[in-house]
Amino acid sequence: MDSPVEIPYQSFVKINRTSDTSIYMQIANQLINAIQRGFLPFGTKLPGTRALSQTLEVHRNTIVAVYDELFAQGWVESIPNKGTFIIGKDQDEPLKFKNFESDELDHYPKVTGFSFKTSNILDNPFEHSACEYLFNDGVPDIRLTQIDQHSKIYSAILKRKGHHKMLGHYNHDGSEFFKKNLSRYLNLSRGLPISKNNLLITRSTEMSIYIVSEVLLSQGDTVLVGALSYFSVNMIFQKAGVNIISMPIDEEGIMVEHVREACKKQKIRMLYLTPHHHYPTTVTLSAQRRLELLNLANEFGFIILEDDYDYDFHYDKSPILPLASADTNGMVVYIGSFGKSLAPGFRTGFIVAPENLMAELRKHLGIIDRQGDILMEQVLGEMIAEGEIHRYLKKSVKIYQERRNHFAALLEECLGDLIRFQIPSGGLAIWIEWNVPINLMQLSRNCTQNNLFIPKTLLYQNKNLTAMRLGYGHLDFDEMKNSITILSGTVRAMLE
Repeated sequence: MDSPVEIPYQSFVKINRTSDTSIYMQIANQLINAIQRGFLPFGTKLPGTRALSQTLEVHRNTIVAVYDELFAQGWVESIPNKGTFIIGKDQDEPLKFKNFESDELDHYPKVTGFSFKTSNILDNPFEHSACEYLFNDGVPDIRLTQIDQHSKIYSAILKRKGHHKMLGHYNHDGSEFFKKNLSRYLNLSRGLPISKNNLLITRSTEMSIYIVSEVLLSQGDTVLVGALSYFSVNMIFQKAGVNIISMPIDEEGIMVEHVREACKKQKIRMLYLTPHHHYPTTVTLSAQRRLELLNLANEFGFIILEDDYDYDFHYDKSPILPLASADTNGMVVYIGSFGKSLAPGFRTGFIVAPENLMAELRKHLGIIDRQGDILMEQVLGEMIAEGEIHRYLKKSVKIYQERRNHFAALLEECLGDLIRFQIPSGGLAIWIEWNVPINLMQLSRNCTQNNLFIPKTLLYQNKNLTAMRLGYGHLDFDEMKNSITILSGTVRAMLE
């Protein structure tokens, strides 16, 4: 058995005297760590309290407290007239102290000791940069949100005694108050004749689509998407093991005749659409094609998954109502987000579907998000009931419309001879197509060198298309001017 003197305790017990953790707990935790990793074998005799206190240069009472903690947690035992020993199984061989590098106990393992499945399907497609200016695919400006006011509502709800019981229960079904108000809101704003029983509250659009995919899709099913579609959704579909077929898109949205031909050739399980403003091209699916798709769904029995990701942002005219508002046969599953113009922490996603499907969807939500966020939902419910969300949207939509017009004018002024685009009726992004041959990945790298970041997820290039989706919602007028000036200057330098 090793003599206590032979073990270099000072080499793996590091005391931080400025830490909020007490010194005796620091020592106890590090000794436990050493035991667990085999550096202090079972059966090892620990030094006496006076000897270890001198070694570690702490008060003897600190070591007494350390040993008391080790004893309380069941790591050591005290044998009268013999000393304190690490508890463990009897050793058949003499105990040997395991050698280690001086900092080995301070680091978590770099790799697992077991094998596991890996997949590049779910690789994170999002990039980050320290550039002063950047484009995105169309997100609201956090600076326009009234965070203080929203926080006050949240704080007031938290203080109400009647709501304290919410904190003690899991509730993945969500706030009944919020669902009741949200169903009314969707009825009035989007023509959806639903009740709270047709709603499932989720954390995001991606969570909504994931749950729907888990319930409605099976390995080998066929899903139709636009020839250009939302990359995150495609990743979810690929993970589900389905076959994805792209349908052509034109200025009126997805081309229905191609959907019909696909249905004649094989069994189609689902059609995924972003009809209000197609992602990424921003075109609106025409009213005639909406009716044709509903008829096709009824004829061939496929599900329409309607993603209305930016319904709230429309400027020039009243928005076209969702396909779900005209669905009488239960063929459409409608997903959307609420509070997108609010701060990220105040946003939520939702699914609208017939009640029989909703019951199954709730089972899956209960597994991945059992606790929910019922207090935040209560806040959003009150914002609807008190008309706060209407007032905020009215104000923010006016600002985003001004930004859209200004952004479009700058594009025409600085890049009009190089690009073509249509001003969208809503949303927070503009789709531009280049009239000149240019490598978009190289353009992105060159812009980064000039302090403008353009993520690769905004770039669309093949032998027939060179295009970009540029979000403007997060930019004020000066930021727009600087960003487009950098983009224009970089492009023209590449074309020289």
